[in-house]
Amino acid sequence: MKKILLYSVSIILILILGGYLYITLTPPASPLDTSSFVENEKEITITYSQPYKKGRLIFGEESAGALVPYNQYWRTGANKHTIIKTNSDLNFSDNILQPGEYSLYTTPGLSSWNITINSDNGFFGIVQPDAADDLFTFNVPVSTLDESVEQLKIDFVTDSIGSSIRLRWDLTQILIPFK
Repeated sequence: MKKILLYSVSIILILILGGYLYITLTPPASPLDTSSFVENEKEITITYSQPYKKGRLIFGEESAGALVPYNQYWRTGANKHTIIKTNSDLNFSDNILQPGEYSLYTTPGLSSWNITINSDNGFFGIVQPDAADDLFTFNVPVSTLDESVEQLKIDFVTDSIGSSIRLRWDLTQILIPFK
């Protein structure tokens, strides 16, 4: 009886150790990334998970098998929701985002996307945040890229017009201007 108990405990410990090593040593399918913007004491960070295209149709009609169907909620990345953190007021399309940490999610469309900022930032998975916690939603146009981007990339760009959050994946790009 002691041998059976000892073998059972040993097998359980080996499985736990093996699972732990697998989780910690295997690169994630959608690695976590952070993009930062610093200018005139304004600091913004965006933390998101970067899924890969892997030959799939990314944006399009649900009936065509798109990974991210048009006109449906998307957490804007993989795994945990995309988080935007700012140390100062940000102006998005005449909507003021106060300093803090928020979730950002989108509703992609063929020619424009709705961008939503939500006050709750503790979501994981595909659960849509409660709309009662949405601070504001605004619309931005879509542009088409000449070359496909394999892995979702969110970064910042500044040009003569101003600064924007830039999202690129597959042949799609959106710019989210802010002040």
